[in-house]
Amino acid sequence: MSEETRDSNGTVLADGDTVTLIKDLKVKGSGGVTLKRGTVVKKIRLTGDPDEIEANVDKVKGLVLRTEFVKKA
Repeated sequence: MSEETRDSNGTVLADGDTVTLIKDLKVKGSGGVTLKRGTVVKKIRLTGDPDEIEANVDKVKGLVLRTEFVKKA
């Protein structure tokens, strides 16, 4: 991987890190689930794209989040 994956503050993220959402996000295709600002997401997985991470949240499994909406906890 040539580029590092960074959160909204520029902190480098790694597999297994814990992040917090900085904005309310509506999840498409989940029946109207909204993830609230401040939601803690544990054990993230990096994807090949430095702008995206993959995570499991209590209501949604296999969720892909844009790194611009998270900060390292």
